[in-house]
Amino acid sequence: MSKKLISSGSDFEKLAGYSRAVVEHGLVHVSGTTGFNYDAMTIDADLIDQTHQIFKNIEAALKQAGAGLDDVVRVHYLITDASYFEQVAPIFGQYFVNARPAATAMVVGLIDPRMKIEIEVTARLPNLN
Repeated sequence: MSKKLISSGSDFEKLAGYSRAVVEHGLVHVSGTTGFNYDAMTIDADLIDQTHQIFKNIEAALKQAGAGLDDVVRVHYLITDASYFEQVAPIFGQYFVNARPAATAMVVGLIDPRMKIEIEVTARLPNLN
């Protein structure tokens, strides 16, 4: 199986030399994804809105790969303030109600101060046994 690269269309991917997602050996590796709306290249200041936008962005990448949120097996949550976790944890549960992936949450500094959260996932292609 050859490697497949998936792009969101962001110019930053080319500049920084990465892909939104990479599909290889039956797995979909989705890069750390922030709350940017890639169509408008804007980011909402609200943590909750950023989190929902992240899941839209991740779903779009997974769909291009032939997978969905229910196929996610691993997730890393990167938040810029520990107090945010209580606010966003129920949102994680909403999107991963079926997948229930292995998860890690970390408090980190992100590149752009407007970013409050970043999420990275790994999914398994559903057509593989």
